[in-house]
Amino acid sequence: MAKIALITGATSGIGEACAKVFARERYDLILTGRRIERLEALAAHLKEEYNVAVIVLQFDVRDRDELVKQLEALPDDCKKVNVLVNNAGLSQGLDPIQDGSYDDWDRMIDTNVKGLLYVSKVVSNWMITNGFGHIINIGSIAGKEVYANGNVYCATKHAVDALNKAMRIDLLSHGIKVTAVHPGAVETEFSEVRFKGDKARAKKVYEGFEPLVADDVAETIWFAASRPAHVNINELIVMPTAQSGGSNIFRRS
Repeated sequence: MAKIALITGATSGIGEACAKVFARERYDLILTGRRIERLEALAAHLKEEYNVAVIVLQFDVRDRDELVKQLEALPDDCKKVNVLVNNAGLSQGLDPIQDGSYDDWDRMIDTNVKGLLYVSKVVSNWMITNGFGHIINIGSIAGKEVYANGNVYCATKHAVDALNKAMRIDLLSHGIKVTAVHPGAVETEFSEVRFKGDKARAKKVYEGFEPLVADDVAETIWFAASRPAHVNINELIVMPTAQSGGSNIFRRS
């Protein structure tokens, strides 16, 4: 029987890279995201390349009712999820607290914290019923440190770090693994989204050093997911060699 991985935010970046890695390892997939065209294109590629089954679900993790409706409407066989990758997340703006946007704050909190909770509640109950499962939460170095003007984004990723530890405690007696992967600087759409489409500003974030790419993080996630049944990786921090902390990056002049 094929294993199943459910990956949120699979339309780009780390989520898309995870979909490719798990398909390579012969997992059937449930991929969620907001951009249906990207999901469908990715699904078609993975089916052809790896001969795996792929279901795509279009929803925003902030929309609790739609999320629950679509997940619970899946056939029972599709609810036998082995691995949940809680990847959907974003940053908005880079402003000091006194200049922050209420809308930006709401979007980050609703996506990074509440969206993760909504998905986790549904899928963890499937896993309890099934008697197996592994939840992998994508955090950030911002969940371990705070950097200038990162205030609310850092707060949401600190929440992910706390929730990861709490899930590990709460699900321990059910034999469900829980892992957090906390990346440093990863060159994806992250900065472009943070700066609301300003590609020139986003590009400057990664100038002068070699950042991580999505594949680096996806392979780290696969390492955690592929450990034997008696081994749980509680958390991993993965950084570019040029980065030692949240705001400490060595850039070539």
